[in-house]
Amino acid sequence: MENFKMVAKTLFGFEEILAKELQILGAQDIEQGVRMVSFKGDKGFMYKANLALRTALKILKPIYFFRAYNESSLYKGIQGIDWSEYINENQSFVVDVTLHSDHFNHSQFVALKTKDAIVDQFRDKFGKRPDIDKDFPDLRINVHIYNDQCSVALDTSGNSLHQRGYRTATNIAPINEVLAAGMLLLSGWDGQGDFLDPMCGSGTILAEAAMIACNIPPNLNRKEFAFEKWSDWDNDLFDDIIDSLMKKVREFHYTIKGYDKAPSAVEKAKDNIKNANLDEYVTISRENFFETDKESQGPLHMVFNPPYGERLDVDMERFYREIGDTLKQGYPGTNAWFITANLEALKYVGLRPSRKIKLFNGKLEARLVKYEMYEGSKRTKFQQQQEQD
Repeated sequence: MENFKMVAKTLFGFEEILAKELQILGAQDIEQGVRMVSFKGDKGFMYKANLALRTALKILKPIYFFRAYNESSLYKGIQGIDWSEYINENQSFVVDVTLHSDHFNHSQFVALKTKDAIVDQFRDKFGKRPDIDKDFPDLRINVHIYNDQCSVALDTSGNSLHQRGYRTATNIAPINEVLAAGMLLLSGWDGQGDFLDPMCGSGTILAEAAMIACNIPPNLNRKEFAFEKWSDWDNDLFDDIIDSLMKKVREFHYTIKGYDKAPSAVEKAKDNIKNANLDEYVTISRENFFETDKESQGPLHMVFNPPYGERLDVDMERFYREIGDTLKQGYPGTNAWFITANLEALKYVGLRPSRKIKLFNGKLEARLVKYEMYEGSKRTKFQQQQEQD
C-alpha cells in the first residue's frame, strides 16, 4: 500500500503533543502547523490514526490543490477533479468549508458552488446526480481556502473525533474529550502513579486518564468513521489494526479517583466510565473537594476543570481561594493542574503557578495552570535537594 499525505486537525496549543503522538504511532514526514499537523502514511495508518490519536479532531486526506479567487475559478477547480473516483451517482455527499480569504466571504456560498460543480459533472457524464445528505453522507468533502489557495480533502473521520462514543450523559459544562486528553498529556500524565480529578463532572477527564494509563485507543467505542463508506473500505485490514493496537494495552497498578459533590454528576460519571469499559480502573465517589485530604502516601497527579462562572453560578473569589487553601492544607506531594477561562479568579488561589499554558475551551481563552504542592515547605524541599547535590 502506498503512502499519501494526511492532515490531522487539533485544538490550539496541542500541535506539539499531536506531532509526538503521530511519531510514536509511526507516521512519516510530520510537520506542525497552526491547529494542525500534516504527515504521511498508508491506508492502514489512516485507520490507526483515527482509532488511536488522542488529540486529533479530524483526519483529512487532501486530494487536490488549486487557486481560487472568484466564483468561476472555484467552479473550474472543483470540476478539475474526477469525482467518480470517490463516489457514484447513487450515493450522497456533503461539503464542509473553512475560509480565511478576502476573495470569499461566505462559507455557505463556497459550499453551494462546490456542490454545483460536482453534481454538474455527474449530470454531464451519467445523466444522474448524487444527493446531498448532511447527516449520513457517503462522502464528506472538506474545502479549505486560505487567501487564493484552495485545498480539497476527503474527511476520513466523519463526526469530530472528540465524540468518542462513551459519553451518553453530560452535565451543564462538559469538557471536550480531545481537550481533556491534551491537558492530561501536557500535564505529563503517563499512568505511573495515583490520579485524582476532584471535580469530575461527567467523568471525561477520568476516562481519558484511564485510557492514557492503559494505552487503550480512545476511539474504540465510536460507532463509525467516514472511511467505512468509501469504495476501498477494507474491513479485514481495519480489524487487524484494532488487534495490533489492543496488543499494546498495558496493565495499571495505581488508582484513578474522581470526586464530585453533586449526586447527579456522580451517577452520570459512573455511567460514562462503565460505557467506556473502564470501571475496573476508575472509582468515583460523592465528596466535596474542599472537605477532603490526600488519601495516598505517594505522589499524586491531579487534573481538573473547575467552574468558570460562565454557565455555573459560583462565588468565584471564594471558590478559587478554597481551591488554593485545600491544596495547601490537604494535598502535600501533589502536582495539581487545572484549566480556567476565568483569568481574574486565578489571583485568588493564593499560590504561584509553576506553569501557565494558553489553551481555548470552546471559544473561551483559557489557561492550564500547574501548582506543585511539596511535602513540607518549598524551602525544606530546596534544602533537601542542596544536601543531595
